[in-house]
Formats: sequence, C-alpha cells, structure tokens
Amino acid sequence: MSLFIASSEQALLERHGLADFEALWALDLDAVDEPNTGRGGWSSVYRLELEGQGFYLKRQANYLTYTLHRPFGEPSFSREFRNISRYRTLGIPALQAVFYGERKVNGERRAILMTRALDGWTDLDALLLRWSELAEAARLAILQACGQLARTLHGAGQIHGCFYPKHIFLQAQGEGYAAQLIDLEKTRPALFGQRDLTKDLEPLFRRAPLWGEAERREFLAAYLQAPPRSAAVDAWLQRLSRRGKHKQRH
Repeated sequence: MSLFIASSEQALLERHGLADFEALWALDLDAVDEPNTGRGGWSSVYRLELEGQGFYLKRQANYLTYTLHRPFGEPSFSREFRNISRYRTLGIPALQAVFYGERKVNGERRAILMTRALDGWTDLDALLLRWSELAEAARLAILQACGQLARTLHGAGQIHGCFYPKHIFLQAQGEGYAAQLIDLEKTRPALFGQRDLTKDLEPLFRRAPLWGEAERREFLAAYLQAPPRSAAVDAWLQRLSRRGKHKQRH
C-alpha cells in the first residue's frame, strides 16, 4: 500500500482518529456533487471540516487510468497525487495534498486523496462573472498573476493540460493577487516546445471571451516579461489567434 501524510497535518488527523486509510474510507460524509461512475468504477468528492480548517476528501474504487507506462491501470488519484508532488518540488503554486493512500480490498483497487480546501481563494471563472465591476487596478493585477502563474508553470517544463479559468484560483494579497492551480490529473512535461505551450494557453483565452486585446496583452506581458506593446507579445497574440481559429474549425 502507498501512503502519504503531510507532516503539517499529521497531528490534526491523529487527534481525530483519521490518520489511516480505513478511518478515512469509513468516514460518513455527504458528497459535494454526483459521483463519477465511468472507467468501470466510481469516484466521489466530500467536504471535511476539522478544527476550523477545510479539506476535500476524495475516494474512489476501480476508477483507473491506463497509460503506456501503466498498461494495467492505476487509480486516477495516483497520477494526480504524483503531479501535486511534482508541482511542489518544482515550485509551481498548486493545491496541496494532506493524505494519499491506496489499498486492494476484496478485489477493489481503492484510493483516497485529501487536499487542503482553498478557502479564501476565488476561481477565475467567478471573477470573470463580475469582471466589469472590478476596479481597473484589480483587473490588471489578476491578469498579471495569471500570466506569472503560466510563466512559472511553463518555465518548469510542464503544461497543465486544462489551463481553464475554473482551475486557476486567486487571492488578493496586498496590492496584487496570488494565483495557483487545481486539477492536475492531465498535467505532463512540455515535450513539443512552443507547440505545447500554445496549446496549453489558448483554452484560457477561449474561455475568457470578454478579455479584449488589451487584457490579452497584459496577460502575455506578464507571461513573457516583456512590454505589452512588444514584438514578442505581438507574435504570441498571432500564434494564439491561429490556434483558436483552428479549434473553431475543428
């Protein structure tokens, strides 16, 4: 059995008798949404509160991902936990794991992944819904935080695979914003250079249609560490526009 417990939360889990796989598996909680039932198994997410701290507890059975490296499959949480750990090592801001475990029980391959809830953070989707209500300085700070997050991600040689507004979480800090990522199951190393990076960024622009050219330039300026009106930003705008048109045609 694979087992991980974050040292920062181990004492908290022990105080509540939850520092082992069986206890977390047996915990009676209400799911936050309908369980996923594909892949020949099921996977579900629950909210857990301990001493005023929020967590998300995810449990699954026979919910497997198959790859060339793992032709017999592995729990999808295994891949997600591996990516969370890799992001932490690489210094890419992202959600943090508290507990991970796997077990085989009566022919079932079970897995648990527990992460800290991002209480006090807001996903970019929610901010886009009230974009026109935000002060100009706040909008600029959000664009810069998102661009810097993408720069950190790609600078570490990774692509997220789902770089969508709903997966980017922001928090106001001083005069700026901090940003981090969730949903790391599809992340992978950037193997094809600029082609991969373009493919990773284009969905963000497509899902934020109210961002005009000025906003896109500010995002790319932070991403490239170049002036908004620069040849480098011009080139990326054209590249992302071509990719967007290609996606629309197909």
